[in-house]
Amino acid sequence: MTALLGALLLLAAPPTAEEARAFASRVDADLKALTTRANVSEWIKNTYITDDTERAAAWANEEVMAYTARAIRESLRFQGAEIDPDVRRMLLLLRVNTDLPPSPADPARRAELASIASRLGGMYGKGKWCGKDGKGPCRSLADLEEVMRRSRRADELLDAWTGWHGIAVPMRPLYERFASLANEGARQMGFGDLGEQWRAGYDMSPEAFAAETDRLWDQVRPLYQALHCYVRARLAAFYGKEKVPPDGPIPAHLLGNMWAQEWGNVYPLVEPYHGVPSLDVEAGMKRRKWDAVRMVKAGEAFFSSLGFDPLPRTFWERSMLVKPLDRDVVCHASAWDIDYQSDLRIKMCIKVNEEDLVTIHHELGHNYYQRAYEKQPFLFQAGANDGFHEAIGDALALSVGPAYLAKLGLVSAAPVDERRLVDVQMKDALEKIAFLPFGLLVDRWRWDVFSGKTPPSRYDAAWWELRRRLQGVAPPVERTEADFDPGAKMHVPFNVPYTRYFLARILQFQFHRAMCRIAGHRGPLYACSIHGNAEVGRRLQAMLAMGASRPWPDALEALTGERQMDATAILDYFAPLRKWLDEQNRGRTCGW
Repeated sequence: MTALLGALLLLAAPPTAEEARAFASRVDADLKALTTRANVSEWIKNTYITDDTERAAAWANEEVMAYTARAIRESLRFQGAEIDPDVRRMLLLLRVNTDLPPSPADPARRAELASIASRLGGMYGKGKWCGKDGKGPCRSLADLEEVMRRSRRADELLDAWTGWHGIAVPMRPLYERFASLANEGARQMGFGDLGEQWRAGYDMSPEAFAAETDRLWDQVRPLYQALHCYVRARLAAFYGKEKVPPDGPIPAHLLGNMWAQEWGNVYPLVEPYHGVPSLDVEAGMKRRKWDAVRMVKAGEAFFSSLGFDPLPRTFWERSMLVKPLDRDVVCHASAWDIDYQSDLRIKMCIKVNEEDLVTIHHELGHNYYQRAYEKQPFLFQAGANDGFHEAIGDALALSVGPAYLAKLGLVSAAPVDERRLVDVQMKDALEKIAFLPFGLLVDRWRWDVFSGKTPPSRYDAAWWELRRRLQGVAPPVERTEADFDPGAKMHVPFNVPYTRYFLARILQFQFHRAMCRIAGHRGPLYACSIHGNAEVGRRLQAMLAMGASRPWPDALEALTGERQMDATAILDYFAPLRKWLDEQNRGRTCGW
């Protein structure tokens, strides 16, 4: 009896700091091994889509989901215990830092969730539009995106838009079930729903994070509205007011992008000044016979100029840089560290154009970040927050301006006078500023789905209400609840949180402003280039090496001296364009 009582008292004793550290260390090692295996399966599935590769990836991810769910449940016993700060942070990140959906405890439901997640990704990757009658020729997303990029015929753009969005219709019942199962897993981990779990990963309460994104959006919304007003007027002049209402939302198919998230492809229709020296980077690359490898080498060279080591040999052997001709792949660009020990890769279907050159810098930013923190424990091998990870490459790409591009022989070396400056900033704003509300609304839609505020019977209606309200964009044809337009965006079927991209647009300019100060730049922010500055590289490397080991305000302060995300750097950068837009918009009815 005494022995039994002693055992019960031992079981009831609070866990010690040593027990917590041993638990965290074991989980860290186990998850690194399991996730590496899952990464290999995911890479194969993404670069060779078949039913078998989807099943293999589902099995591998189910194993990670099962282990993670079990580890999180076990970790809850350490809540409230006196444990070391770094261990406490590891256990927090265990609960919030994963793109895998949180899995239910029940094995059958967990297997179902893994299977649905894999099937949704496969449906997106294999998606093709075979014409209105279904008799072909069948066109992939890459083919249809090329139509959106180049065509100026409204009917042709509408066919491409409706064709691709149609591939998402079969996802709808699967996504409804996916949301239910993922929410079940999130609740078992102590969260109200999956959206709350995502918002908990920012070193503040979920409610405070939502308010923070509102604050940042309020800072930049006037600039977006001025851009929208100008672009709408120019599109109305080109397509006619019957297709583009001068005081309403812009039809989504006329903005040069399948999701109307970035508008750079309509630049020829909205170019402020015709006849100034060419900014046609694509023509320059083709004139100099650049290919996918040369484009990636250019991105690597920029990082090398800051003192970063060259990419490993295996990067060039194992990356997928162009679309294979013999199989289905997921072309959406992504960066990978397969084993968390410098097996770095990117997966892209690179085309020789300016958009992909910028994307390459973005993806390499992930790779260099991944290598910088590889000595951290696995649970700390992530960005300070996910917006940091998305911002690094884009921050450096802000230095890839006309002067740098002229050095590469891709554009004219003519001086940047006032007219050319406005042209350059317009091109940049069509990518950077146009994206901002879309960067918010994808997750705003999912937060409401996961919380139950948006029921399945209003999936599409809620999607378009957000797009009209935040983005000023409308569907080109009537949509009903037979459609599932959110599923036509890769991040929804792949369950990738999206607010990170909004934060990245904010942070990249804040990083750029700070790095320009470190470089001793004097003058307007848009004129700064950090290319070749070793001190900037040293400070940047120090921040990247922290990974997620400290709260993101600490990492932000290490580079910028600031502890709050701040969108005023965007306003500083685009000040010349904002002045010009306000002049152009005089007398127009802006808003929608």
